[in-house]
Amino acid sequence: MDMTKRIHLELRNRSPSDVRELVLDNCRSHEGKVEGLTAEFVNLEFLSLINVGLISVSNLPKLGKLKKLELSDNRISGGLDVLAEKLPNLTHLNLSGNKLKDISTLEPLISSLSPEAEAGKGEKRKRDPEDEDDDDDDDDDD
Repeated sequence: MDMTKRIHLELRNRSPSDVRELVLDNCRSHEGKVEGLTAEFVNLEFLSLINVGLISVSNLPKLGKLKKLELSDNRISGGLDVLAEKLPNLTHLNLSGNKLKDISTLEPLISSLSPEAEAGKGEKRKRDPEDEDDDDDDDDDD
């Protein structure tokens, strides 16, 4: 089944803006590109495109709320810089089983991290010790 038809079936009479999760695994992409997926999926947070024959993600639409993207078992070998631009809130990316030859292919994703994202990571680390601060409670019982 091609990707556009699969998207239509997955909508199940919902509008694209109502969809938060979209699994298109094992359908076929035309010419190795994402097709049928539009920027109308404004609330999409999870997208799975496992084993769909992708060569490129260049025509992926801007999906501002997308957090998790599964791209494993495709034929992607580069061009990942567009992900940083089109998926500003992406936190999880699976590229296993693709044709990436060098770790430098991921450099555009790493270098595009915003200062806000970096600050957010620091804040999470600061919260962890506070959560583990149970020793004070033990002293009060004496």
